Amino acid sequence: MQWQEICENKQLQDLPFKIESNKWGQIIMSPVKIKHSFYQGRIQRLLESLTDGGEVMPECAIETEDGVRVADVVWCSDERFTQIEDEVSASIAPEICVEVKSSGNTLGEMEFKKQLYFSAKCQEVWICDENGKISFYDQTGALTKSLLIPDFPLQIER
Repeated sequence: MQWQEICENKQLQDLPFKIESNKWGQIIMSPVKIKHSFYQGRIQRLLESLTDGGEVMPECAIETEDGVRVADVVWCSDERFTQIEDEVSASIAPEICVEVKSSGNTLGEMEFKKQLYFSAKCQEVWICDENGKISFYDQTGALTKSLLIPDFPLQIER
């Protein structure tokens, strides 16, 4: 199933799941808990308060080598946003892709998604663990802080 078909399928509308696809067009659904939504919202608001330009978006669909993946939160420069704003799924990843790890996710899954985003031209991947600790990565590996938004906190507070 192609991403456009997934987006237009009435049976898949309003589900309480994040929907993604793999390279075979199979649908992957991931239920989210309240804590996941809390961290996602807090990260989005922090990004909006710490950036002067670009776009902060939740649930951004990104074309990857393994189908369409949906980053929990992204930050996209104005230039890159102009490239993708009319697409059904982003043909190039936003500069920052953030994943909030749920209890159902393994570290292997997070590592796999991280590499998919980098292959799609993302510059940084951030992973928020179940306790709100943020880990930052670029293509070379772990970072002590974001190079693109250095004032972003290392811990999301409740």
